[in-house]
Amino acid sequence: MTIATPSTPRPRVLSGMRPTGKLHLGNYMGALYNWVKLQHEYECYFFIADYHALTTDYADPSGLQSNIREVALDFLSAGLDPERCTIFVQSHVHQHAELNLLFGMFTPLGWLERVPTYKDQQEQLREKDLNTYGFLGYPLLQAADILLYQPDFVPVGADQVAHVELTREVARRFNQLYASRPTPAIRHAHSDKERLAAEISQNEVVEQILPEPKALLTPSPKLPGTDGRKMSKSYGNTILLSDPEDVVRAKLKPMVTDPARIRRTDPGNPDVCPVFDLHRVFSTEETLQNVRQGCTTAGIGCIQCKGWLTDAVVKELAPIQERRRHLEANPKQVDDVLEAGAGRASQFAARTMLPVLKAAGLR
Repeated sequence: MTIATPSTPRPRVLSGMRPTGKLHLGNYMGALYNWVKLQHEYECYFFIADYHALTTDYADPSGLQSNIREVALDFLSAGLDPERCTIFVQSHVHQHAELNLLFGMFTPLGWLERVPTYKDQQEQLREKDLNTYGFLGYPLLQAADILLYQPDFVPVGADQVAHVELTREVARRFNQLYASRPTPAIRHAHSDKERLAAEISQNEVVEQILPEPKALLTPSPKLPGTDGRKMSKSYGNTILLSDPEDVVRAKLKPMVTDPARIRRTDPGNPDVCPVFDLHRVFSTEETLQNVRQGCTTAGIGCIQCKGWLTDAVVKELAPIQERRRHLEANPKQVDDVLEAGAGRASQFAARTMLPVLKAAGLR
């Protein structure tokens, strides 16, 4: 498969997702929905982060390949177009590991230990032994993932800005260490005046080997799971993009609602109801008004409200699932997309690594 190259330069964007199996609505609205929009405005690189999956699930990689496949299917089903963006698997581009290794040589441990999600995930995943070099260093691997493609922007939610800032610090440190090394003219200057002149001259011509990317804040609506908590596979409260209609209805039917609405005749408050949070994302404005009016006056029951929500979710998923069925029937099409994407990503990565390795004295 040939991937089209835009005729005019566009700002570059890079993002990835860990392969944990089939994606759910939280993954879709939190990232994938925005990626589909970005591919029309930016030069986009989107990857399946299989190395990152091993930072927490290193003890059992038996499902990794099938999970990669499921995520690739969901990427394409959701609307990522290989004619408009580059889609690939992280480990298929060996420079990710190479640049991560190089960054590990000069990144202070304190930078990694202060990343907010480091201790948060250790608390959330207490059943796993995460006292590993790989888990501590996963933000650095993220920095390598990003800087390898020299993107202008990294699309993130507000809770991920710290990772982009770490990436910027790593790029800054690399450039300070290797792009600004004293030239012979500076080392051999015989006077302060000569040294200052040489430094000014050097600063005028030195370019950043690794430009610092910026965070591109993307909308990430509140998306509760069926138990009212954040939608997450670890909670078992998800609606998968591939769930058929009967499964969606079965999952949403017992979904928690406003706890104060005990009887059918009790008025409710949509603003504290997880079901209404999903209505805000998937339902039309007309439905939202009908839900608010019916709930606050006890004009409708929770069963009817959930039925309207299910209709809206099923309608959103229908075209996604139709594309998935087509791809499942044509598996080579997915293989071709990933192979072509890895080829294009590898070419870009190789161009980045040439000056990086040279600057670090490795070429």
